[in-house]
Amino acid sequence: MISNKRALAYGVALVVSTAFLTSTLNISLGNNVVISKDTYELYKKYNKMLGLEELVKEDFYKEVNDDELVDSAIKGMFDGLKDPYSQYYTKTEFEKLKEQTMGSFVGIGVYLSPEEEDGLLTVISPIEGSPAQEAGLKSNDKILKVNGEVISAKDIDKAITMIKGKEGTEVELTIKRSSDIFDIKVKREEIVTKTIEAKNLEDKIGYIKITSFNETTYDDFKSGIIELGDIKGLIIDVRDNPGGLLNICEDIVDDLIGEGTIVYTKDNKGNTEYLKSDKNKVDAKIAVLTNEGSASASEILTGAIIDNKAGISVGTTTFGKGLVQSVRELKDGTGYKLTTAQYYTPSGEYINEKGINPTIEETNAEKQLQVAVDWLKKEIN
Repeated sequence: MISNKRALAYGVALVVSTAFLTSTLNISLGNNVVISKDTYELYKKYNKMLGLEELVKEDFYKEVNDDELVDSAIKGMFDGLKDPYSQYYTKTEFEKLKEQTMGSFVGIGVYLSPEEEDGLLTVISPIEGSPAQEAGLKSNDKILKVNGEVISAKDIDKAITMIKGKEGTEVELTIKRSSDIFDIKVKREEIVTKTIEAKNLEDKIGYIKITSFNETTYDDFKSGIIELGDIKGLIIDVRDNPGGLLNICEDIVDDLIGEGTIVYTKDNKGNTEYLKSDKNKVDAKIAVLTNEGSASASEILTGAIIDNKAGISVGTTTFGKGLVQSVRELKDGTGYKLTTAQYYTPSGEYINEKGINPTIEETNAEKQLQVAVDWLKKEIN
């Protein structure tokens, strides 16, 4: 998830920033050069890396590409954070990252997360109606190999690049599900992500399914509310929703809870930032459907509705991602994603690696919708 402007489970928003290094004036005295202490410490800090770079260029048996060396060194710095959500991107990789919020791409239609606990690449959820879903991929499946090449949680962006490809071709995934390990071949297709589905149920109860939070989701959500007309109860389905843009989630929650706190974040300096909503809201009781594939922005929505007493949740415990990522594009087209804060639900719960427990637990997915309908009927009457 991204900061107060944008969020990502792997959704992405871009804030253009300029990367620069400050330098200190060097003064020559005769044949000697006197440099500041700060400059000396900087040289000392990176002396080993620069020395090894020269040795590699001198002795490696092939011609060395300077740009690739620099990119790899920067990637190594981010890997040193040991945070599965922080990553440096080359120009090509960053362009592919931006695709994730644009609503269409060629791939198999699956949301992935790097799982820190076991170091494996984990399926949050397949996109509804996608080749991944049709091939049988499920939430919490572990991807061990892509086309026979072993990958891990730290290789998430490499894996995404390998999984994507030319439309009509196939990719083979080696999957671990519980104790079973097997291969699945999935055909690549153009994935057009329709993020909102709205329909009327019985007794003036409306239903809106949100599959992710991308650039068009809020406008589609508003259209969905208008389409539902005069309702007294509203079911919001974020099952298998991996998250997305925080500002889109913020806009939707603002329409649901009335005046209150949507979420708050804390950075490494202890600074706290609150996202607030105004008084305007949909005049309806709310039930949110959740499962283990409900992550990031989905959890923010769920926590805000519960903690502001705007409604309840029905289903199973959510994924548990309470970390905030900021995404920056640099002047040369490269970029990075960096975990910059932790987020808390309005009541102060830190849900990372824990998730949000449902108000009403129902493990049978086929019964969850009816349980929500039954609760709303009682509240309405």
